[in-house]
Amino acid sequence: MSNDTGQADAPSSPGVSYVMPVLNDVRHVRAAVDSLLAQDYAGDVEITIAVGPSIDGTTELVRELQAADPRIHVLENRVGSTPAGLNLAIAASTHPIVIRVDAHSELPDDYARLAVETMLRTGAQNVGGIMDAQGRTSFETAVARAYGSRVGLGGTPHHVGGREGPADTVYLGVFDREMLMRVGMFDERIKRGQDWELNRRIKQAGGLVWFTPALRVVYRPRASMRALARQFFSTGLWRGELSRSFPTRGTLRYFAPPVLVLGIVLGTLLGLGGLVQLGAGATPWLLIGLAAPIAYATIVLLASIVVTGRDGVRTSLWMLAVLPCIHFCWGTGFVLGYGSLAKGISALRNPPKAV
Repeated sequence: MSNDTGQADAPSSPGVSYVMPVLNDVRHVRAAVDSLLAQDYAGDVEITIAVGPSIDGTTELVRELQAADPRIHVLENRVGSTPAGLNLAIAASTHPIVIRVDAHSELPDDYARLAVETMLRTGAQNVGGIMDAQGRTSFETAVARAYGSRVGLGGTPHHVGGREGPADTVYLGVFDREMLMRVGMFDERIKRGQDWELNRRIKQAGGLVWFTPALRVVYRPRASMRALARQFFSTGLWRGELSRSFPTRGTLRYFAPPVLVLGIVLGTLLGLGGLVQLGAGATPWLLIGLAAPIAYATIVLLASIVVTGRDGVRTSLWMLAVLPCIHFCWGTGFVLGYGSLAKGISALRNPPKAV
């Protein structure tokens, strides 16, 4: 599939290997696997699931799925991390096309077919599309709307869509196995954002990363505020570390959430000082600091009405809490990660060894 091997010699429906890391995802994994088994792809397929040390019945469920279909293979991911699971599954699978799958994702029936057609047409080594977040509860729907709105995650193409073409990174990914082996697969030191870093190495090796809005993957958001906060704090932490270790022209946009957080905190503190001035009979000029939190609260309120208005009052009310959770957890994590405070991260500038 790589450019230097010649696209003309590639079969029209090369075999595909679905690889899926799973950890404590008993609620979602069956739907994810069912979406793979329902693909209309004409070539050979295999599904390799790397299951981490789960305590919610996930391991038992994927073993049942394996027993029901010979195309499904289950591996033990003792490390438990996403990149470790992906590398285990990739190494154990065999086909020339590797399709990354998330346990929270559900692929449309034509996903593999469209992705492979796009790879053959463009010569890309990685193809991906849009993460179409969809919730089942009012809370999950609010999170999904935040994912798909510019006020939530900033409006990157793999969240809100865009024109087809080369990209820095894409959601999940449909990879040329030869290129994955050449660049060393996923860096297991990076617990989040490892897809962005892998795509960086693919491009450095002369490969092409391609975004197409024709590929849409249903994504199921976290089901509780605690899980959402943990997810975005961790994501921000690693994004800060990656931005510090691998600065690029697009790095500046990642500073928007931390600047927002710092501005609101500083404005609130100044406003409190203004209240003290007022109580002391002095001119309360520090009250001007309250302009920042008031402006942010107004934006969140308007966004909750505009973005979730058609989803009902409960979803709009949840949105009032979801947006600050995303912004503050991601922004705080980014500041800590950028300041080299992420534990266990070292020497990321040295790429993993090629396999």
